[in-house]
Amino acid sequence: MLTVEQIIACGLEKTEASEITEIVNRILPTQSPTACWSEISRHILTPHHPFALHHLLYETVYADFDRARHGPPLAWFPTDEDITQANITRFMAELHIKTYPEFHAWSVANRDTFWQMMIDRLAIKAIETTTEPQKDATGISIKLAQLNIVESCFKAPDDAIAIVTQQENDENLKTFTYAELESLTNRVANGLVDIGMNQGDAIAVDMPMNAESVAIYLGIVKAGCVVVGIADSFAPDEIGTRLRIGKAKAIFTQDYINRAGKHLPLYEKVIAANAPKAIVFSSEGGEGLAQTRRENDMTWQDFLSGTETFNPAPCPPDAHTNILFSSGTTGEPKAIPWTHTTPIKSAADAHLHHDIHSGDVLAWHTNLGWMMGPWLIYASLINKATIALYDGVPTGRDFGAFVQNAKVSMLGVVPTLVRAWKHTECMHGLDWQAVRAFSSTGECSNPEEMLYLMALAGYKPVIEYCGGTEIGGGYITGTRVQPAAPSMFTTPALGVDFLLFNENGEPTDNGEVFILPPSLGLSTRLLNADHNEVYFAETPQLNLRRHGDAIERLDSGYYRAHGRVDDTMNLSGIKVSSAEIEAVLNTVDGLHETAAVAISPKDGGPSQLVIYAVLATSAAASTRQELHTTLQTALSKHLNPLFKVHDVVIVEALPRTASNKIMRRLLRDQL
Repeated sequence: MLTVEQIIACGLEKTEASEITEIVNRILPTQSPTACWSEISRHILTPHHPFALHHLLYETVYADFDRARHGPPLAWFPTDEDITQANITRFMAELHIKTYPEFHAWSVANRDTFWQMMIDRLAIKAIETTTEPQKDATGISIKLAQLNIVESCFKAPDDAIAIVTQQENDENLKTFTYAELESLTNRVANGLVDIGMNQGDAIAVDMPMNAESVAIYLGIVKAGCVVVGIADSFAPDEIGTRLRIGKAKAIFTQDYINRAGKHLPLYEKVIAANAPKAIVFSSEGGEGLAQTRRENDMTWQDFLSGTETFNPAPCPPDAHTNILFSSGTTGEPKAIPWTHTTPIKSAADAHLHHDIHSGDVLAWHTNLGWMMGPWLIYASLINKATIALYDGVPTGRDFGAFVQNAKVSMLGVVPTLVRAWKHTECMHGLDWQAVRAFSSTGECSNPEEMLYLMALAGYKPVIEYCGGTEIGGGYITGTRVQPAAPSMFTTPALGVDFLLFNENGEPTDNGEVFILPPSLGLSTRLLNADHNEVYFAETPQLNLRRHGDAIERLDSGYYRAHGRVDDTMNLSGIKVSSAEIEAVLNTVDGLHETAAVAISPKDGGPSQLVIYAVLATSAAASTRQELHTTLQTALSKHLNPLFKVHDVVIVEALPRTASNKIMRRLLRDQL
């Protein structure tokens, strides 16, 4: 039972503490833990209460809860209204299916029918259809013969809001209607034709996620060209690598990025990467760079066409729309093409698992260089919702105020971001009541931090969402029709399924993920590697697709993520391989070689980067702190400043297999 002193210690005045203590102690003995928490979270706790109180009551309610028998402690429960209004429920009603497990089973047993019904539900526009379904490259039969997926992004009324945006240090919200966004998209597409770009040409985008970059992305695809996505945090070396692999003929970029009062050069990095012809957007909205731009480069104003209409280029479903990059095992990132059907997977996951409706407002602080950038565009626009874009640093209260003022209804996060909010308490007291759901991806999350996130909006679910660039969305997720437990997944994604195997290739409930194709969204080729070798070679069974995540299926039916089983890691929500990091660090003077490993904290949550370093015999002695600083500088300069070195371990030699491969798993086990 609770005491008044425990509640006061959480930061409450004695009068309120006494009231809460009396209420909680009265209901604790009379209700099950789940029923008790449901009442407390809905009728007693508010976002204005200190999180310490939320955590205390949650732990008290579930103190004697039998997790082995009943599963993880639940923190959110769908109401009858949530279930009735959910897109999943309406889809199930069409099929006369009673339960969600039956619905998922039906979706994987009838994949062609499921995906064709999703194409119809999402009102995907075809330029030409077939009378009989034809298999696309993923193996799914569809009736789309020619299309341009951008057409399906402009089905909302012209005056509906497509984008709401705010710049750092500016309290004013700016909006773009669907008509205004389509007009700008068409001006981009016409501008590409004017400078001589042809259908199929690759054009890079290295910009922050703002309204202009969204129009640029859509304009490139509408013209039948291919976006080469590059994250604006990358160093020149990595920009150059992506331009080379993607064979980009031009690049859209920005003069500099405003972050926390600093001007971070971007066009300068693009020049250092020896980029092709650049179209340069000014962060201040003017001409900019009049004296510094290269002779062949153009300002945004000079590039934009005055023609505001454009007929979308007809494309076969398997035509490329976007080249995105994920971690590679050889030091070079994998180049993964998206097609005109990949966005259907993104939009379907949003429609079903995130329950996005027309008029919803979606925010996810991301970038066009990562899959969640294109995902956000398609998930929002195909579902006739609004994209919410904050052009600034998302770790402070200003971002939270933007979420409040833009009335965001679905807020996507990476766990590292939530950890920062919880540590500083910067979001306390904001009104996030418009939020209907959160979504978390990119890293393993921590249950306490996800409970904190739920509490910020008066207890709304966190849809744990895991997939990848090569999936176009998720393979495991949550829903708004199933109770949510912090940091837990509830289901494989609709239309796809997976199996778990141990190291010996035997079925297990705690092991490596292997996806069961086919599904729309699954990649079918890589530009710079053998797709079959990467995903299908030496799998435990035929027709299994390797993914590399480690997942545990609990007896209760919930799922828990355990990071990666290979040499890939997720750092700050970005997938990167050990080989990519080591390729940079092994060039540092005084080092013989390095090994990069990701360590999962004991309490769960985002991975931490630890570097094992073997010093060159001729190197002068250096302290761990000095070496830490040197390695962090090298990563920031040559790879990505978002990758933070947690610790450095100096060793005499690295453990190796008989074939001379570094045994990184042994290194992980030592920590």
